[in-house]
Amino acid sequence: MLMCISHNNNNNINDNDSLDLYSVSHKTRGRFTQFDECDKNKYIATRMSVCRGEAELIEVLGRSKRLLFEEFLNMYRDEVLRMSARTAFPEGWLATLKYIPVQSCFHARQTCLLCFPSTVYQQCWCHRMCSVVEEAKSVAGVQGSITMAREAMLQQLIKNPERLKDLVDEAKDVALLSGLVIRTKEMANSSEVVTYYPFSLFPTPVPKAAFLQALAVQTHFNTLVDKISQDPDFLEEALASTIQADDFTAKLFDIYRHVQQEGRSQSIVVGLLRSDYMLDQGEGKTSSLKQIEINTISVGGFGVADCLPEVHRYVLRSLGLLEESKCVPDNNITPKMCAALAKSWELYGQKKAVIMFLFEDVKTSIINHRCMEKELCNRNIPVIRRKFEEVSRRGSLDDDKKLFIDGLEVAVVYYRTGYMPEHYTEKAWDARLMMERSMAVKCPDIGTHLAGTKKVQQVLTKPGVLEKFFPDQPQVVEQIRGTFAGLYTLDMGPEGDKTVEMSLAAPDQFVLKPQREGGGNNIYGSDICQVLQRVKESTERTAYILMDKIQPAPVQNFMLRRDFPLQIKNCDSELGMYGVYVRQGKDTVMNECVGHVMRTKSSEISEGGLASGVSVMDSPLLL
Repeated sequence: MLMCISHNNNNNINDNDSLDLYSVSHKTRGRFTQFDECDKNKYIATRMSVCRGEAELIEVLGRSKRLLFEEFLNMYRDEVLRMSARTAFPEGWLATLKYIPVQSCFHARQTCLLCFPSTVYQQCWCHRMCSVVEEAKSVAGVQGSITMAREAMLQQLIKNPERLKDLVDEAKDVALLSGLVIRTKEMANSSEVVTYYPFSLFPTPVPKAAFLQALAVQTHFNTLVDKISQDPDFLEEALASTIQADDFTAKLFDIYRHVQQEGRSQSIVVGLLRSDYMLDQGEGKTSSLKQIEINTISVGGFGVADCLPEVHRYVLRSLGLLEESKCVPDNNITPKMCAALAKSWELYGQKKAVIMFLFEDVKTSIINHRCMEKELCNRNIPVIRRKFEEVSRRGSLDDDKKLFIDGLEVAVVYYRTGYMPEHYTEKAWDARLMMERSMAVKCPDIGTHLAGTKKVQQVLTKPGVLEKFFPDQPQVVEQIRGTFAGLYTLDMGPEGDKTVEMSLAAPDQFVLKPQREGGGNNIYGSDICQVLQRVKESTERTAYILMDKIQPAPVQNFMLRRDFPLQIKNCDSELGMYGVYVRQGKDTVMNECVGHVMRTKSSEISEGGLASGVSVMDSPLLL
């Protein structure tokens, strides 16, 4: 079986020509080129445009089987594009391929006739391209083997319930040993009875490229949130319709406006954020990272997320999956989150001043808070815990607007509550205003809190808005915008009317979101129709935004929750990235991405949430 290369546009070998040639000869620039007989299974048809004329390289794979370029990209696209980005190819090389080679064995000699007869093949661009393809195949092969090993183990455990029960019991014990602990709902305000924090038995596969993408963009989101919080004109315009329809957002904005009119007392700003994503499968086979929301107040889960990798590695190793256990990344979020609080406390400049944790009445997750308190204590920083009511009754400002409670000066107020209407009474609102007016550093301050609203998230997707915050930084804009899902306004007017019609026509494709945090607030499917039919002619609709429903590929797993039956489920997962920043005046003191978290729920349930008991903690298995 023979192969021929032509550098003459008038003498192309047609794909339909018979490949059963026993000898093929062709004149190429005055040279006679003939390749030896080769195993027909080693080759694949390809066509490339090259620097000197159009070349046709015909290789046989079976008799008629060809791996089309499009099919290859569906399988290995992310890896090919990622690796080709670091390899110098001629401009537009990717678009010139009709078929793509998956073997580099056609470089049978020390010259590459495909590029130019005198080119040394190690230096030619098609050889480098083949190396990229081979590396992509190798990476994809590793990914496939890890995923297959995980799935095979799941199936074996299903067939062996005794081994499954033993493994689950071991995993729960290791979870408790590792600090994966939570109070029970029955005794939410006591640590006399605790249980393991709900978690998945196995880590969930996540493409490493998507994980790194989320990690890389987080510092830009930190900067974006900080800039928004300092822009009263933007916030006023973005939230103008929302504060007319949503009382909770309106009260928050009243505090923001009051502080702006009076003048900010404190130039130190600290942010502890979490940006949440899902991998959207869409209609194709490749997944893309899409942001669900960005949380700017009372972000949680990191104390538990620090402990979970150890548990998942133990589970994998106990099943003999040693290589797979290496694909579970470390997490060390709590010390880094506390470093931001510690830095803001240090900048405040009063060693006797305290960091005050504001917390809610039901303290199921208090052990997670204690992780931070312990870390701050190790830094010799005093921490106190208070409720809104206690601040209202016993808190005060002196003439310099320093905040005091029970005789203690407060350097930093850290909100672990205050993100839902039910967290507030009239006295709590008064306490919030007092703290925002004070010299204490707020985490978050009221501007940062408003920057995390769903309406602001929707406005940021409009053309030109990101460019306003990142002028002359097109790459940053592209990175951020690349994570956006479709977001649509419900403001009164033609654009909002169009959104209503679109959502009523296909409600299963969207999520209706109010301006709320804490989980359990979003509206799905036929419920969207019920809500919008009721408010479509009213300004009440402006309290919501509409978002494309992200369509992840379900992954099978066991979710371990107290008093729930052990069942294998199709699951969807969220990946969250934690970010911290500290700014003093115009100087950025800290801006980092400090870790990740995964939460997994059954695919049968639309709305997730750890606090609601629907989701469990998870770890990424990086592929």
